Amino acid sequence: MSITIGIIGLAKSGKTTIFNALTHGKAGTGTYTTEMAAHVGVAKVPEPRLKALADMLHPKKVVPAEVGYIDIGATLKSLVKDKGIGGELLSRLSTVDALLNVVRAFKDDSIPHPEGSLNVERDIMAMDLELIFSDLAIVERRLERIEVSLKGAKAAERPPLLHEQQTLLKIKGELGKDVPVRDMKLTPEEARQISNFQLLTAKPMLIVVNVGEDQIGQIAALEADLSARYAKGGMRVMALCGKLEMELTQLDEAASQEFRDTYGMKESGLDRIIKQSYDLLGLVSFFTTASGEVRAWTIQRGTTAVRAAGKIHTDMEKGFIRAEVIAFNDLVKSGSLVEARHRGLLRLEGKEHIVQDGDVITFLFNV
Repeated sequence: MSITIGIIGLAKSGKTTIFNALTHGKAGTGTYTTEMAAHVGVAKVPEPRLKALADMLHPKKVVPAEVGYIDIGATLKSLVKDKGIGGELLSRLSTVDALLNVVRAFKDDSIPHPEGSLNVERDIMAMDLELIFSDLAIVERRLERIEVSLKGAKAAERPPLLHEQQTLLKIKGELGKDVPVRDMKLTPEEARQISNFQLLTAKPMLIVVNVGEDQIGQIAALEADLSARYAKGGMRVMALCGKLEMELTQLDEAASQEFRDTYGMKESGLDRIIKQSYDLLGLVSFFTTASGEVRAWTIQRGTTAVRAAGKIHTDMEKGFIRAEVIAFNDLVKSGSLVEARHRGLLRLEGKEHIVQDGDVITFLFNV
């Protein structure tokens, strides 16, 4: 599966700067209005195991997994009110797998904060309210349509409508108390009923605090402090310097690493974003080595072998026979697939095998 993450945030928080850093893009970072289309880009998932496999197997082609990003520049309130392009952007945002909320902590007198001061906690709460505002609008519109439908519904049609109405009224009440859907205690049936609405507060969210270069030394302490308060269930918190990260993407790898060493940064903040996103969404990677190609694939943790085969091609799922599996570490220790097979480290697994992070798999199928 490929995942898509929507980048949101209050005005002048550095959303597009983060987008450019993640995707190596060059989108303008000036004023963004609802008359403009969303910025869309792709980031390659950093995967050192993929390079190790390539060095060992010498494939003709190496294909990393990808993450798609959508930068929605307008405020959510304006999107909810706008029935034109704003409505289209909001609809697009509703389809993403997770949200990345950029929160400003950097100081820049040339870019005054809309509220007149910096306050990370205030801005986190403000975005939560915008998301809730959007979800309330969706829930209220659906409740209005249910009321109309009930007036002309036949006896057999009324129970499911009344059941849905009851669920939505419960959710509306909780949203009215500023409780996001992800924190509500919904039954499996209630969660199923609202899944098609793609409510924004139901989505996992990564809060990215955008600091200035003079604050890089404070990142660890800032993350620890904010994580203690906000990291729970479907939320994570991290910090980085978006401006520096964007500038470093314009350099070659050696020069970029030299700068990171200067700042004492062990790894790219952008790599950390992707790692946090995978953890937040419960994703793992497996690898295939067929047809002269080494490729990384992204799946949900707990996926069976037959479903993983279907991520590659539906025919592989339909005609699944078995999977030849070896753990990445076992393959590296063996030095080659031939030696791994000689040592008896390759296992034949059936449809119900749960794919583990790092599995190297050859699927056998018949169409």
